[in-house]
Amino acid sequence: RHLLAHASGIAFDSDAVLAPCGTRRIYSNRGIEILGERLQEATATPVERWVEATVLEPLGMSSVLVPASPAHSGEGSARDLAIFAGELAAPSLVSPGLAAQATSVAFPGLDGVLPGYGRQTPNDFGLGVEVRGTKHPHWTGSGNSPATFGHFGQSGSFIWVDPAARRQAVFLGARPFGEIHRARWPDLNDQILALNGSGPRPT
Repeated sequence: RHLLAHASGIAFDSDAVLAPCGTRRIYSNRGIEILGERLQEATATPVERWVEATVLEPLGMSSVLVPASPAHSGEGSARDLAIFAGELAAPSLVSPGLAAQATSVAFPGLDGVLPGYGRQTPNDFGLGVEVRGTKHPHWTGSGNSPATFGHFGQSGSFIWVDPAARRQAVFLGARPFGEIHRARWPDLNDQILALNGSGPRPT
């Protein structure tokens, strides 16, 4: 749970321990890789094959390529990412209880830095997903509810599900994450919400 929720204290890309477990939210690719290593040991299956068998094949996400690291650099089409967003919104592969646990705040009250957006108090994450909460500034729209969960990446892409608005969205970028994404994503997401009357109307 600590590894999935970026609450282990492990550094972003090394085994260095920067804080006691459960005391700070430190975004850690290395923590996700350690989790992948433990999964591989427990299942005797390479993590990429496990993801294919348990997620990609049942959902028909044929374009997705899983790299050796479970933390970054996956590839896939917007169509398949939209399929995954639909699964997150209405889970069929895991129980409702597990889905609720994964998308609720794990270890509430932890502060930390949200990459690209600075220090957040608190910096809420669930198990493998970011939870919007009260973060500001943020990449989702001003109309997204605090329960919104998802992820964005340094590839300039995002996925989110807003259970309150009953809306989900995906975006695949053509350039690495930067100032243009920080400037445009919130308004884009408010426009997406406004398509079904869930968010503020763009001015």
